[in-house]
Amino acid sequence: MALLGSSQIVGNSSSVKFPASFPAWRRCSSRRSVGFRVFASETQGEPDLSVTVNGLNMPNPFVIGSGPPGTNYKVMKKAFDEGWGAVIAKTVSLDAAKVVNVTPRYARLRADANGSGLGQIIGWQNIELISDRPLETMLQEFKQLKEEYPDRILIASIMEECNKASWEELIDRVEQTGIDAIEINFSCPHGMPERKMGAAVGQDCELLGEVCEWINAKATVPVWAKMTPNITDITKPARVALESGCEGVAAINTIMSVMGINLNTLHPEPCVEGYSTPGGYSAKAVHPIALAKVMSIAQMMKTDFTDKDYSLSAIGGVETGGDAAEFILLGANTVQVCTGVMMHGYDLVGKLCTELKDFMKMHNFSSIEEFRGMSLQYFTTHTELVRMQKEAVQKKKAMKKGLASDKDWTGEGFVKESESMVSN
Repeated sequence: MALLGSSQIVGNSSSVKFPASFPAWRRCSSRRSVGFRVFASETQGEPDLSVTVNGLNMPNPFVIGSGPPGTNYKVMKKAFDEGWGAVIAKTVSLDAAKVVNVTPRYARLRADANGSGLGQIIGWQNIELISDRPLETMLQEFKQLKEEYPDRILIASIMEECNKASWEELIDRVEQTGIDAIEINFSCPHGMPERKMGAAVGQDCELLGEVCEWINAKATVPVWAKMTPNITDITKPARVALESGCEGVAAINTIMSVMGINLNTLHPEPCVEGYSTPGGYSAKAVHPIALAKVMSIAQMMKTDFTDKDYSLSAIGGVETGGDAAEFILLGANTVQVCTGVMMHGYDLVGKLCTELKDFMKMHNFSSIEEFRGMSLQYFTTHTELVRMQKEAVQKKKAMKKGLASDKDWTGEGFVKESESMVSN
């Protein structure tokens, strides 16, 4: 692990400004806005979207999430050229020969009745496994990308069986390519659980802690642990990962799901030779669930690790700058997008940047740190909500009874004050 600096969940640290020589393609292009009404002063400069996370400098907080959008050199190069803040490659392991995908492996949920092909896509399911490409091939492409884009952030996503030597070998090999950080896939909900990989580790806090210790004893770059939502309390594994040396956590991975049953054929979807298997659910429909999980982790980090510089990368149903703003308001340093890219393309980042800037202008925020974690303070318990509402009602009733004494009269509110003491 590498203990590099980053910001707290709520911070006011100065942001990194674009230098004059900053390449134009790295500045977020203007497209259409999400509909925010901007009240910022005309003299105010453009909001700064740059972030520094665990010592990693990114031009914006938008990160390609591990999956098909980071599956090979060509698509990762496309992401960098479009201006994404960072790219997390598709998860790799030592032996890709054990990874065999099927087709079709995606299914979609639409907003209209009976799933016709006309409605808006609100849910996406996949039964896709980690990278089926030889590790050596992926490593060569990592190295090539870092040579061509030395100032861009490339993060390797890795997954291995519960074997210390295997984890150490994999970490050593990916680090030799020059990657900037590592994300540990403790969260894939399907595929190879019998090999104690993915969510099989993320759901077992004792095993998770042991594996994280192996990893962080070996790694020399920042390590993020990617959390599974398929667990009762996501803060437990997140806390274990941080206590075991990880510099940050990412949440959430996909939600275990059965997309649906074809009522004509009676077969489940996606259908492979008449059969299917539960898979991972993503896209807009999971966004509220992801917000709740990220909020819980952010609160835990703020309470339990107040003196630590840990990072939080949020994932789940991001298709607009507003979606991203919600995650940042809950404490996220970066926002990952995977399914959104599969649905809208790599140039989605321009729209995300424009819409996030519009939000920032509306509130006169000049940097990400100015509003990161700002909305955490507005969450409380149901018991406390009842108490606050009761107190508010009592206060309103007391006000209707009129002024308590002659000293409370005011000139400007005199008529209303008089009416407040009239008996109905």
